[in-house]
Parts: sequence; C-alpha cells; structure tokens
Amino acid sequence: MNRLPNLDPLRFFLASIVLLFHLPQLSHNQGLPYFDGLPIYHRGLEAVYMFFVLSGFLIIRLIYRSKIRDAFSIKDFYIRRILRIFPLYYLVLGFGLLFYNVILPFLNIPFEINYTWKEALFYNVFFLPNVFAKIYEPGGIIEILWSIGIEEQFYLVIAPLLFFINVKWVLRLLSILLIGYFILYWSDVFEVLRKFTFVFFYLFSGGVIAILEEKKKLEFLKRSAIFPLLICIGTLLYFTTDWFIFESMWFQALFTCLLFGFFIHSLAFNNRGVELNSRILNHFGSISYGIYMFHAIVLNAVVFLFLKLEFLQNLNGIWSIVLMHLLTFAGTLLIAHLSYTYFELYFLKLKNKFRK
Repeated sequence: MNRLPNLDPLRFFLASIVLLFHLPQLSHNQGLPYFDGLPIYHRGLEAVYMFFVLSGFLIIRLIYRSKIRDAFSIKDFYIRRILRIFPLYYLVLGFGLLFYNVILPFLNIPFEINYTWKEALFYNVFFLPNVFAKIYEPGGIIEILWSIGIEEQFYLVIAPLLFFINVKWVLRLLSILLIGYFILYWSDVFEVLRKFTFVFFYLFSGGVIAILEEKKKLEFLKRSAIFPLLICIGTLLYFTTDWFIFESMWFQALFTCLLFGFFIHSLAFNNRGVELNSRILNHFGSISYGIYMFHAIVLNAVVFLFLKLEFLQNLNGIWSIVLMHLLTFAGTLLIAHLSYTYFELYFLKLKNKFRK
C-alpha cells in the first residue's frame, strides 16, 4: 500500500515535541538548568493527541478500504498491530521496571516504588498502562506507555465493531461514536474517563475525516488553496503560540479534534502538490515510534551524566541547556535508528505475511 505524503515527517515532528515537553521537566526536577520559555515546550500532550487523530485516520481508512474489497481479517489486523507495537512496548516496559526497581537502588538513587510486580504486569500486560501510570506514577520511562494503552484499547474495540457492520454504515457509526463518546467523556457522570485519559474521541475524529475523504465528501475543500493554507498556519500557531488556548477544556478538545483532523487531511490529500520528500525526514518518521519510546530513557541517562560529571556541572547555564538538548536528541535518534534497523524491522517484515 502506497504511503500517504507528508505524514512520516509529521510523525517525527510530533515525537520531537513530546521530547521537548519532557526535557525541561526532568531537568527542573533534578535541579539542573532548563528552558521552557516557548509555547512549543508545553505542547507535548497535544502532540500525542495529534498522534491519536493520525492513528485513527490511518487505521480506520485501512479497515474501510479492506472492507470495500471484502478482504478485512480481524486476525491479520491484530497480528500486524502486535508485530508493530508489542516488541518495542515490552522492551521498554521491561527496561523501565528494571531501571526503577533494580538499577536506581543499585546506584543509591532514591525513587519511591508503591506497586508490586504483579500490579505492574497486570495493568501493563492487559492494556491498561494509562491507568497504571495515573495510579502509581511509576516514573517517566514507564508512564509514557499510557498513550500506547489508548491505542491498544482502541484497536480492541474498533476492529470487531467495523468487521460486523455493513460498509455503508461505517461513517454513520463513527459519527455517532464520536459525538456520543465526546459527550460522555465531558459529562460529570463519567469523570473516570477523564481521570485516566480515555480520549478515544481523537481517534474517532481521525476516522471520520478518513471516511469522508474516501467517500469524496471533502472535495469542496480542494477547490482553493486558502483552506489548507489556513489550516496549516493555524496548526503552526497552535503549537508555537498561546493564541488558541481556551479556558473551557471541552471546547479545547473539540477545537483540536477539528484542527488536527483537517490538518492531517490537508497534508495527505489537499497539499496542493507540496510534499516533504526528504529521505532523512522520512526515515526519522519511520523511526518515530522508537523516538517516542526511547526518549525518556535517553533523557534520564543525559540528566544522570550532568549530575555526576563535574565538567558538565561547571558549564554555563545556557551551554548546559544547549548541550542537554543536543545529547538528548542525538542519543534518541541513534538508539531509535538502531532499534528500527536491528530489532523492529525483523517484526515489520513479518507483517507482510498478514497483508491481503
């Protein structure tokens, strides 16, 4: 299946924003110099939300196109998802549990553990890392897995749901799910959904946009360059300014659902011939899952070096911040590249056996 344009570089940029979000937080917590004076340093959560919209967009589009060909297999779908997600997920989970429970005590670095191994395995094996992260605050390396849990939970529901419904009803079903779940999420009765960040409406919104495009319902947006230009400018401003931050949380969520969905659509289908064909950016997009999963590990290692090495402690504050950024980005990209090349690719090649 041909890859849609511009989405791989988007993945890389989103993963980088998440890294920028966490870097000053850990530096500040450890008493190191830090900088977070630009709005983009505070958009890490929104970057994950756009990942969700993108995931819903791509996954539901894939299922819909398979259903049209009468070639959708739930078994093959889940095997492909397992091969993509599980190897790196369990690698990072295992390292995170080892890091906080064994390595830090060995180094005499205090870190409170308020969960048992059984609890850790139960929540993280049975697709509830978001609940585990919220209840136990097990440390950043493990806590970032919350978003993978949201993806897993979504896959568990959406595949059988769309398998059994007639293809003609897919758009209506997704629209009902989007509106209905959005209302439930923000109602006081279902506050537990907000407590554990079950933000499935972002994934549903991406799916609705994808099906509207497949049904040729968004052709009117392609008649002028004004709409995609405004959407791209608006998204850029959202991540680099505070102009679109609203007091109402539900309105903020509604706004970002629409903005992110149409932004992804503009990049993929309404880009007016503008494509980012950089091999480097496309490769960085291909390894973006690794960038997201490994960045907390690399960040902890960099912070440890700055805490233990005297010549790093003696650096000027500005140089310390710059060097920490460079080391974290470079280290994350290197490890993500090595992981993709020598670990993940083995499982990704197996996915081809389960494609029709």
